[in-house]
Amino acid sequence: MRRIPFLYLLALSIFAPAGLVAQTTENEPPKVAFLYISPADDPTGWTRQHERGRRSASAYFVRKAQLDGFDNIPDSETALPLMRQLVEDGYDMFFLTSVLYQSAAINLSFEYPDVKIEVATGYVRTDNLATYSARFYEGRVVHGVIAGSMTKTNKIGYIASLPTPEVLRGINAAFLAARSVNPDVEFEIIWVNSYYNPDLEERAARSLVASGADILMQHTYTPRPMQVAEELGVFAFGWSSEMREFGPNASLTSTIDHWGPYYIKRIRALIDGEWENSDVVNSMGSNTQIIGRLSDEIPNRVTLLALDTIARLRSGEIHAFSGPIRRQNGDGWLAAGEVASEADLLLMDFFVEGVTALIPEYQ
Repeated sequence: MRRIPFLYLLALSIFAPAGLVAQTTENEPPKVAFLYISPADDPTGWTRQHERGRRSASAYFVRKAQLDGFDNIPDSETALPLMRQLVEDGYDMFFLTSVLYQSAAINLSFEYPDVKIEVATGYVRTDNLATYSARFYEGRVVHGVIAGSMTKTNKIGYIASLPTPEVLRGINAAFLAARSVNPDVEFEIIWVNSYYNPDLEERAARSLVASGADILMQHTYTPRPMQVAEELGVFAFGWSSEMREFGPNASLTSTIDHWGPYYIKRIRALIDGEWENSDVVNSMGSNTQIIGRLSDEIPNRVTLLALDTIARLRSGEIHAFSGPIRRQNGDGWLAAGEVASEADLLLMDFFVEGVTALIPEYQ
């Protein structure tokens, strides 16, 4: 794992000669860089699961590829000069594990057309820039069914990071699922404007519980909300990795990401000269995301409902967004029986009817 000092990053050249390509030869193994917005050695969370995927792929490609991780790279402004330097150092491929790197990825893709770039949860592609993700909102359906069935106050607290399509999909999916079993449920949402800020996540969690939420959801990367739930005696859901150890009494379940198989597949394609631009969105049936152990605190009838929901999502029998569904402003979106297209979900920029929160501006 390579940690890059901030001052070093600022010192890197902002401009690079156009048309440069990775400085490798056919006899050298490809060099692949993984960029993370937060520490790779965190005990849990989004980055930790991508780092586990990198390590799995690194073990698989021993002596056939060099896979290096670079963490604490917070945004595109910081990432772009680093990536330019890495290309000149011979790196052939980048896995950028956050949509926050998307603008840097676009710039690099035009400057270095022979370098392969993939952005997790991204939604812009070029000839050498691919995107990959999963239907994370399917995990939110399971969370919503459990939360809607178990809340005593009818208020669910949601700690949201940034108003990207991915985050909005998750909120909408969880809300619709909760309302499907409890029409009185409400969501209170606090935006922390960051995927990784333990202090803000803790403050948001405490505020939500103080306002009456008895179950917490999060679209942030640290276990701090789970720890707050444990302390204050409410329930919570882990996100991206298993968080039960941080709230053994609070945790209802966690969604757990597994990236190793995807990284192995795509690096194999690079080695074999078969890499192609793609937009991969894996369903729950692919096992990219799984639901962890269900808490013993969940009533038997709710456990059975959750297991049935998981099975039907995995088989494709049900979809998180199946009409009739209206937008927050009352406009129609999906007619009865109509299922949202991947294109609609990819660019989602609205809340569904019943969510009362506002969406902040995001650039």
